[in-house]
Amino acid sequence: MSRKLPGFGLSLGIVLFWLSAIVVVPLSALVGKSLSLPWDGWVAILLDARTLSAFRVSLLCSLAAATLNAVMGTVVAWILVRYEFPGKRILDAMVDMPFALPTAVAGITLTSLWSPHGWLGAPLAELGIRVAYTPLGIMLALAFVGLPFAVRTVQPVLEELPSEVEEAAGLLGADRLQTIRRVILPALRPAILAGFALSFARGLGEYGSVVFISGNLPGRTEIVPLLVMQRLEEFKAPQAAVLGVGMLALSFLFLLPANWLQSRLRRGR
Repeated sequence: MSRKLPGFGLSLGIVLFWLSAIVVVPLSALVGKSLSLPWDGWVAILLDARTLSAFRVSLLCSLAAATLNAVMGTVVAWILVRYEFPGKRILDAMVDMPFALPTAVAGITLTSLWSPHGWLGAPLAELGIRVAYTPLGIMLALAFVGLPFAVRTVQPVLEELPSEVEEAAGLLGADRLQTIRRVILPALRPAILAGFALSFARGLGEYGSVVFISGNLPGRTEIVPLLVMQRLEEFKAPQAAVLGVGMLALSFLFLLPANWLQSRLRRGR
């Protein structure tokens, strides 16, 4: 019979204390601040047309960016793991650049690149495609900040998946598409889902990289974090807390089923 290593009680106490100080207490304070408003105040804030539009923009753009990252992040991880080529270490380091770059700097840079007069935005503007100050620009900014999550969750799983498995599938008569669909994707599916969920959660609360490129047009490109900042600047902390609780609830409604599905897929491997 296996025995647990000693020190479990002390370790658990440290973990609970740290999580309480970093996560539970701040979130409890957020909920407590929002409860200073009556129920009809909650309804008026959350059902306001401007608020609903901001939630729609944040949710849809985050989902689109997370989906894009799930696909492209898997491709990037595949290239980094399965192939050797000049500049591979540089490409691997570039994946983590969104972590190191301040989000406000990223937002200014993306806006200058994708604006109608930018290096990337000008050719598209001639074709009638606008990126900056549109939901498309928001999606690209969220994809930028969320890409590392998608790559770094898939990459370790790929490193543990031996290439001999693919060779064996080929020897048994499977073509390339069948190998990807029946051998590779089932092994990567939990990691891809985890990267998708992390990218979505990161995008839902993103502010710095989006506030410039979105244009902040109410009803069109305004996001929830911007509304929160505006309420704080107006010294309306309870209203800002209500919006924060709404975003928190939305994140939980998405992340909890995603984590459950991820666990089911992992157990089914």
